[in-house]
Formats: sequence, C-alpha cells, structure tokens
Amino acid sequence: MARNIVVERVKGTRAEDQRVEVVERKGLGHPDYMADSIAEAFSRGLSRFYLDNFGRILHHNVDKLEIIGGKAAPEFGGGHVMIPMSIMFSGRATDKFGDRAVPVKEIAIDTAKGWLEKNIRYVDPESTRYMFETKPGAPSLQSLYERYGIFSNDTSFGAGYAPLTPTENLVLEMEKTMNSRAFKRKFPLSGEDVKVLAVRNRKKLEVTVADAFIGRFTPSIDDYFDMKAKILEDITRWAEPRIPSEYSLLMSLNNLDNRGQGNDGCYLTVTGTSAEHGDDGSVGRGNRANGLITPNRTMSFEAVAGKNPVSHVGKLYNILAERIAQQIYDTEEVYNTVKIVGRIGERIDLPQVAVVSTIDAITPEARRAIRAMVDEQLSNIEKVTMDLIEGKAKIC
Repeated sequence: MARNIVVERVKGTRAEDQRVEVVERKGLGHPDYMADSIAEAFSRGLSRFYLDNFGRILHHNVDKLEIIGGKAAPEFGGGHVMIPMSIMFSGRATDKFGDRAVPVKEIAIDTAKGWLEKNIRYVDPESTRYMFETKPGAPSLQSLYERYGIFSNDTSFGAGYAPLTPTENLVLEMEKTMNSRAFKRKFPLSGEDVKVLAVRNRKKLEVTVADAFIGRFTPSIDDYFDMKAKILEDITRWAEPRIPSEYSLLMSLNNLDNRGQGNDGCYLTVTGTSAEHGDDGSVGRGNRANGLITPNRTMSFEAVAGKNPVSHVGKLYNILAERIAQQIYDTEEVYNTVKIVGRIGERIDLPQVAVVSTIDAITPEARRAIRAMVDEQLSNIEKVTMDLIEGKAKIC
C-alpha cells in the first residue's frame, strides 16, 4: 500500500526572521523534566522486563506521572528537607502474562531511584516517597499487541522541524552547559533546576535564567550575590560568541532576587530543585521531543514520555518527525516542518498522512528525494522503538 506523503510549499516567515521569537527550556532538575524522565525510565524498565521474560513488549502507557513537591527549610550554609517530595505513578501497564506476574511496582520504584541517583545530586532516592497507582490497561488496547504491536493504539500526531534558529540553539545548549559536570565543578552551588527562557525582539535578545542555588555551598547572602554575579558573567561570556554578531544580548539570572529580604529574597534550596518545596511536576507539561518549548513553531502537545514505544503514535511520530526534518535539512538544506498523523487501529508504518511543509520553493528532484526520505523512515519505524528501549532517543 502506498503511503500518503504530501510535500507542500506554504506561505510564512521563518521563525528567526519573525519580529518576536520566544523559546523556553525546562532543565534537568525542573519538576516537569523530572516527571518526563522518570516516566520514560519506567517505560524502558517495563519494556526490558517484557522483552527479557516474554520476548515482546506488552501494553503499557505510564505517562500519567506526578512529582509532588515537599517542604524544605533552606538556609545559608545548609538547611534541611522537612517533607521529601513524592512521585506518584499511575497510567496503565500489563501486570500479568500467562501465569507469570509482572513486578510493575518494583520496576517503577527501582527505575525512579536509579534516575534520581544518577541525575540529581542532593535528592535522596531512599527518602523520596513513592505512591503507586498504576493499573492494567484496557482489554481493547492490550489486544493490539496480539497483532504484533504494529497497529496504532491512539489517534494522534507528531511534529518536528529543522533547523533550529540561533535562539533555539542557544537556549538548548545553555541549559545543557549549566547542567554539565564541568559547570557544577566550577559552581557547586548551581542546582540542577535550571530554566532558560529567551525573547528575541528583532535583534535584541533577552535571556532569563532561573537556577536553584544550593544552601550548603552558599555560606552567606554576600556569597550568594557574589557567586550569582560570577555565574551571570560566565554564562554571558559563553553565550556571546554563540549568537549572530548583529544581536544584542541581555542576560538575567534569578530575576526575583531581593537582597533586602534576606534569605527569603533569594532562590535558595537544600537539594537544587524546586520540587523540594511545593513546586510540582507532570508528564507532558515541559519540553517537546526536541527539548524545547517553541510557540513560534508547529508543535504537538502530546506527552511523549512514558508512552509505550511500540504502538503509540503520539510518541513514535514526534520522534520520527524530528528525525525526518533533520535529515531533510542535512540532505537538501531545506527549512522544513514535518507532521505525521496516525489513526487508532491502523498500521503505524502507514500513517493517515505525512506532510512536509517548506516556505522556500524546492525543485522537483528535491521533492522526490524528500518523499523518498519520509517513505524510508516510516518503513524503518521499528528503529525508533529500539532506540527508545535502549535510551538512545531524546524525549525531552
């Protein structure tokens, strides 16, 4: 059966040429990022267990996960956690195959602890509270797996685009840099909860950064503001050569700070994440599959993290659309947006439609090449599944 692939030229202005561009990224320790990452770790743990024990990935969608903020008393030079944050697992997962039970709860908690231990330095996985409400899935969706898992279990779409604008690249790489090991060695007080939001108005680029400073590395309010100034200088110096020379750059860090309010006027934490004290997180409220939140661009608001990697097109198509868009740009140097729509009960490699939109005119040869790329990527969609299971595919 031939695939319905549309390559069209549309009217519009590239995001980097629009007067105002807004780009955001929620970083490693942000509660929404944590929710996405832990849900995805849970899905990978389930998938590996299913494969190792049953030779196939069974039905699950564990994308309904919440980070519930705790209560903490940060202080200069220390502080303590009074009530630890909680992680609530819900969603659906097959808990029995034949006569064999699946330890879904144990997999959920073990994968969450593993992710926390690896990524958030000063959150204690053993003290974190775990609430488990994951239930078996609906029989109608589980039956799709009896057809070898090649049929969509939802009606949804994915979207991707390439290339990134200079502002998008800056936001993405700035958070990654600030959460790198080298940066944390240089500035130990910098917590993992980093958020970057950039607004470009014509050539004026304003970047607002929030970074949850850690009390144990901040002996006094003077140290707080001294180190804040050094971090701001450091990230500004890092950013300046990474934007077009015609841009003017204005950076701000922890913009709510008020020295006159003492401890209460600083973004100070015990653990380096706002989840320690009342800030909550949910799957799907953070970054899209390319790691950014970009209102100037076409986006799918489907939550990617935690959905099964075999038949949920809301997950697979978002990742695939990004890959197709990047391949088109790398090969044809065409700025493009890709949208892929799937319908429940139909084959995932035969979407209802796959659309590639370009603002610029393209040659008939490029149009044929683009169609061939989309066709080939859809033919090999199982590679996305394997990359997700192995943790090679980016989901936030």
